[in-house]
Amino acid sequence: MNVKITGSGSIVPHHIQYNLGFLNNSFYDADGNLVSNPNEEIIEKFQTITGIKQRRYIKDDQTVVDIAVEASHLAIKDAQLDAENLNYIIVAHNVGDIKKNSNQVNTLPSLASKIKAGLRIKNPNCVAYDILFGCPGWVEGVIQANAFIKAGMAKKCLVVGADTLSRVLDQSDRDSMIYADGAGAAVIEQVDDQAGILSHKTVTYTYEGEANFIFYGPSNKNREGTKYIKMQGRKVYEFALSKVPAAIQNCLEASGESIEDVKKIFIHQANLKMDDAIIKRFYRLYKKPMPEDVLPMNIQEFGNSSVATVPTLFDLIRKDNYGGHKLNKGDLIIFASVGAGMNINAITYRV
Repeated sequence: MNVKITGSGSIVPHHIQYNLGFLNNSFYDADGNLVSNPNEEIIEKFQTITGIKQRRYIKDDQTVVDIAVEASHLAIKDAQLDAENLNYIIVAHNVGDIKKNSNQVNTLPSLASKIKAGLRIKNPNCVAYDILFGCPGWVEGVIQANAFIKAGMAKKCLVVGADTLSRVLDQSDRDSMIYADGAGAAVIEQVDDQAGILSHKTVTYTYEGEANFIFYGPSNKNREGTKYIKMQGRKVYEFALSKVPAAIQNCLEASGESIEDVKKIFIHQANLKMDDAIIKRFYRLYKKPMPEDVLPMNIQEFGNSSVATVPTLFDLIRKDNYGGHKLNKGDLIIFASVGAGMNINAITYRV
């Protein structure tokens, strides 16, 4: 018996926000001081560091549940599954279900319950719940689904990663240009196959203040009132380069597989420069150069949609050979993520 992804689906919102859309913003630093550099210079530097040229936002009349239900429908259809046979719906998110121009985060009932209702599933034995785990939430949801199945508590699970970070942006913060919206889903099943999950690893760092690297905080311009998504960018970057490569290495070694056999690494699309540096350091642990085609990326056109980046990228490559990347049966791949918490996780997986 093994545990495998049998279906996947993703929704990339249609509304494109180009970098030029930020030209008229007034940017302030974390101390509330107006940034004096011209916006053209700020945007050019941002694009050089992050690789992001554009990002996607949902429509004004949508919420995260809408795109999560769509992605789930696609994954269930792809798996050729009757949704009534799902044992668990596990939904990873970070900012809840927020309507346009609403300052209130809505997590009651859970997004998972709303998504189950949107899928019109009647079976009360299909248990729906949310997890809050930062950007690694979808990967952790897959790890939890694997545990349920291995323990004999489930046979079929739906794992969804969906966030609409556009609803919690501080327009006066340069970091707001990083974030985007999206949803990705996967059906995880017990299969009689050699493919599937081979190993996994999760760690949480908090002792040296890491829990405060990504947080909700006041606007850079208006220091009181509504809270927005905030990030200590330099600390996040240094933390990721320091901790993530070893976590991925521990995961791969637990699988018993060789670094030479890894075909693709699906890492959370956080920052192009950072992700590239992380994987180069991972290969350096084995005294090897990073292969040119091992690291698919889509942050350039989709931005950072938090928990949705990994399942979205996987779905696009699995179905459409996105960016010239393709997956073949038997390929060894790695899923990996880092984010608020600070949490890091990874899965070694045989396609």
